[in-house]
Amino acid sequence: MKKNILSLILLSFCFVLNAQNAVNNVKPVSVEKAQENTVDAGIEFESKVVDYGVIEHNSDGQREFKFKSSGSDPLIIKSAKGSCGCTVPTWRKADGSATWQPGEDGSIGVKYATNRIGKFTKTITLSTNADKRPVILTIKGEVKAPAKDEGAMPVKKNDGSPLERK
Repeated sequence: MKKNILSLILLSFCFVLNAQNAVNNVKPVSVEKAQENTVDAGIEFESKVVDYGVIEHNSDGQREFKFKSSGSDPLIIKSAKGSCGCTVPTWRKADGSATWQPGEDGSIGVKYATNRIGKFTKTITLSTNADKRPVILTIKGEVKAPAKDEGAMPVKKNDGSPLERK
């Protein structure tokens, strides 16, 4: 019985030593190599929120987010997606992406479908090479209901008295 326990302890000890050697054989990535793969591109927006205010039904829903490319590397916008089909972003595209040189100004256009009545808050998600996290842009506002046309609705005449029953 003592031999079995001693053998089990010795076997466990060998596994622990072997695991330690495997961890020590992993070579760390040098800081210089990690810095070679980073991109020094940036994007600075005038404002990340566009407030439409109160607008008329079926009015112009086109607005834009203005930005400046910062950093020493070119800025690439890989994709821009609206949070729903009523919000459509547009940007300068070339082969599915767009490139802005450092210091260059740009804009992301957005069109909201103003045929939807009521308050709205929607987002546009940008994927860029400036940061691994996406950039979130927001539009908000309210679309007023159209004025009711009195000529389209039937009008009940109230002149005269109702018929009397006998």
